[in-house]
Amino acid sequence: MIFADKLIQLRKKNGWSQEELAEQMQVTRQAVSKWEGAQSVPDLEKMLRLSALFGVSTDYLLKDELEEPEPAAAEDAAPLRRVTMEEAAAFLDVKQSTSGAIAVAVLLCILSPVCLLVLAAVNQAFPSVLSENVAGGVGLIVLLAMVTAAVAIFMRTGAKTAPFAHLQTEAFETEYGVSGMVKQRQEAFKPAYDRGCILGVCTCILSVLPLLGSTLFSDGDGGLVALMVALLLVLVAIGVLMLLRVGIVWAGFHTLLQEGDYTRQRKASQPLRTGVSVAFWLTATAVYLAYSFATDRWETTWIVWPVAGVLYPALMALLGAFRK
Repeated sequence: MIFADKLIQLRKKNGWSQEELAEQMQVTRQAVSKWEGAQSVPDLEKMLRLSALFGVSTDYLLKDELEEPEPAAAEDAAPLRRVTMEEAAAFLDVKQSTSGAIAVAVLLCILSPVCLLVLAAVNQAFPSVLSENVAGGVGLIVLLAMVTAAVAIFMRTGAKTAPFAHLQTEAFETEYGVSGMVKQRQEAFKPAYDRGCILGVCTCILSVLPLLGSTLFSDGDGGLVALMVALLLVLVAIGVLMLLRVGIVWAGFHTLLQEGDYTRQRKASQPLRTGVSVAFWLTATAVYLAYSFATDRWETTWIVWPVAGVLYPALMALLGAFRK
């Protein structure tokens, strides 16, 4: 008996229609129809899901000579956590409600050196009005205050999302109707997502214009350059704010659908990725602080962060290639 016939038999034995099986497998009805029509074969991940779903071995599904269903191995039969409609809706609501707060916290981190830059520019233009020590001291106080506020926001939003942490780290199955509800809400949110991405990316790209203008027309005026760098950070912060407000919600949809960065394979490698990420950003922070205190040029040492931002995805790509 070929796989297509076995799939039809198992589906009918469970009393499911093609649409209901597609919902369980998080695929389209047309995909199930092609499987049962022997026009295509599921990939390895979906074959494992079929094995767990029907409680049969993968050997039975794959080997035509096996006519009688074999029970799944003990490790294959372990039930996955099931996500209910209520839990999925609550998770999406939390993502929606915390996205703005997280975006504001990141904005505060990006804006934290702005006061220092502005005061440094004022000191260069009017040294008799504002001394260098006062400018640096006040700037650092504001910087630390903004970072502290951002950390408090991160901790508060983290407490709200903590009950749903397993959705991002563990494999799970959804109850009937959950995937349809998530896709419906994703489709309704897509115009806002596209608009936020376009505006955010364009703002970040245009943020370099003030700095480019200052280098062309400042004649070496360090104060003007510092002000333009501050304006650059303001524009970047606004762009990142728009990106995060929609990106966090969009990631919530991918989490429940187990797509993108939240597939089962990605979740299996999550501990290693998390360890590398923590080590990378702690190292970047240490380099930034050491470089800044050693040179006492806080108005320029911020360059560590965009460099780290470029290197981080490259590091993750190399890590993924190494694991493969």
